[in-house]
Amino acid sequence: MAYTRLLHLFRIRAATSTPTRTAGGGRSFRKHVSTSAWRGQSQMSAWVIDHFGTNEVLRYSDDMPMPTITSSSQVIVQVHAASLNPLDLAMRGGYGSQILKLRKDPFSIMDNDGGFPLILGRDVSGVVVDCGSEVAHFEPGDEVWAAVPPWKQGTLAEFVNLSEYEVSPRPKSLSHMEAASIPYAASTALSALVLAGGLCKESAPDKRVLITGGSGGVGTIAIQLAKVWGAHITVTCSPNAVGLVRGLGADEVVDYTAEDAIDLLEMMEKFDVILDCVGGDTEEWVVGLLKPWSGAKYVTLVSPLLFQTDSHGLLDGFLHAGSTLSTKVIQNMISNGVFYRWGFYTPDGHGLDEVSRLIDAGKILPVVEAQFPFSQVPQAFQKLEHGHARGKTVIRVIEEKDGEEQEMGQNMAQETTTQI
Repeated sequence: MAYTRLLHLFRIRAATSTPTRTAGGGRSFRKHVSTSAWRGQSQMSAWVIDHFGTNEVLRYSDDMPMPTITSSSQVIVQVHAASLNPLDLAMRGGYGSQILKLRKDPFSIMDNDGGFPLILGRDVSGVVVDCGSEVAHFEPGDEVWAAVPPWKQGTLAEFVNLSEYEVSPRPKSLSHMEAASIPYAASTALSALVLAGGLCKESAPDKRVLITGGSGGVGTIAIQLAKVWGAHITVTCSPNAVGLVRGLGADEVVDYTAEDAIDLLEMMEKFDVILDCVGGDTEEWVVGLLKPWSGAKYVTLVSPLLFQTDSHGLLDGFLHAGSTLSTKVIQNMISNGVFYRWGFYTPDGHGLDEVSRLIDAGKILPVVEAQFPFSQVPQAFQKLEHGHARGKTVIRVIEEKDGEEQEMGQNMAQETTTQI
């Protein structure tokens, strides 16, 4: 499984890590919640879509069915905060609908309902309110965070259903709003850097890593992870994000809007790993920046798999995507000895355990660009659509109490940038 390999590469030792998954102890700090009150509800509030389209398809509903425990390994989490990812924009328009529906329910592939009403949102920070009979590492009241797989109903709702192994104790040093900015981006960055890029704290020292489009959600986490592991980091970003990525640990920064951006990169020493968060035309020239015949790896987060299955159907789409990947793998290996790989999000609560440890040690910081109340989810999507992100757009589902700072008014969105 993915998390087993991640743990092996991290070489997490009990003596140096926070014991986050010991049944009966070592859990995250706990809030007192009324699970009996939750069980008395049959409906919840959520933002849903009933068909694919632009922002107008978003609809607020206060009568969505409450998620229930249907498997002994499931947990129900009350959502305190969620955040948006570019994937949510794409899914709103129908991106990946064929393959995601297949992953959710193989027997529904012939249906034409699209799985509606659909709840978007992949990140969650909240509190466990119910657990399946075989859940050993969590109990009601535990404060947790998680990345919800895109084939499941999302987090723009009051409650969400997750597997125990997709959930991790929330970092003690973060508020729910801060914590909700990280899980999906962190899980994607870990999968891309570790599983596809072969980096970890043992292999990364002295490696030269280039991250294109490094000011977004995945990029800001990838910069910090690679820096913690000892790599030399070069980042491309827009000019208004240069200070941000330098503050996160980038050793060299190139303004991709500059006319001589490619020339500047070509004059640098070649790279061992490239994490491409941009895709498109970038792929055509950036592969040439890798060290030839040295095991260097190009990892792109912009693969054509979902686009191909949407355009050509599942079977033809898989064939087209497989042919594209095989061709590029062979071409790059034959021409310059470079490994060409696609990076994907991988659900992994254990990986989030390690990220949590790094956060509480002060080695990884959340980067929140904009915050919105739950009533303004459409405005949050509009913000995300503007592009050129400098961190994450976060949505407060429940106003925090117990002394947590109130960072926005009930009816007004407030934009902020983490000061590094």
